[in-house]
Amino acid sequence: MLRIIDTETCGLQGGVVEVASVDIVNGEIVNPMSDLVRPDRPIGHQAMAIHKITEEMVANKPWIEDVIPRYHGSPYYVAHNASFDQRMLPELPDSEWICTVKLARRLWPGIKYSNMGLYKSLKLEVETPAGLHHHRALFDCYITAALLLRIMEESGWTPDQMVTITGRPAMVTTMAFGKYRGQPIAEIADKDPGYLRWMLNNIKELAPDLRMTLKHYLEG
Repeated sequence: MLRIIDTETCGLQGGVVEVASVDIVNGEIVNPMSDLVRPDRPIGHQAMAIHKITEEMVANKPWIEDVIPRYHGSPYYVAHNASFDQRMLPELPDSEWICTVKLARRLWPGIKYSNMGLYKSLKLEVETPAGLHHHRALFDCYITAALLLRIMEESGWTPDQMVTITGRPAMVTTMAFGKYRGQPIAEIADKDPGYLRWMLNNIKELAPDLRMTLKHYLEG
């Protein structure tokens, strides 16, 4: 079994407002679960504009520590940009993590690696939950599950091979957030290195791959 998991948060610094998962069993997407969560901080305006989860929606919901035990039990957890979700969630015991961003970069170099970008460019087919949209956790779980099935079909990688690829450092080519979202990091380093330096010094939760990439361009 592979469990695809996704979080929505108060912002890049954390504060989970929603968690969801689906399982892949024998090539089928099954067992959807989803919970709104009371965060430990206010929801940022930019984050709220993206996922549309408001303070009122989560005011009386349980804390993430109370919700997460029902997501336990899988030997493998899969996420799109897994290092982010892994940092946002309490520890999931006795499990390995697989990152579909890293797998996609390895399998299809030179394309856009956002979840919806891959969904469109690969023409993935998946039935998503009614009433939800991109940037709601369960909706995104279905997209990531369809992506993982395509990756496994084309690559033939086993779960353990995918864990190994996930654990290797990888250069990030495109900025995924902020004022330069969608732009090549090499170009940002040329025109505004101060912004990259600010990111390194002020965003403690930077993904390890992005931190390594920024240091490469600033120190190279």
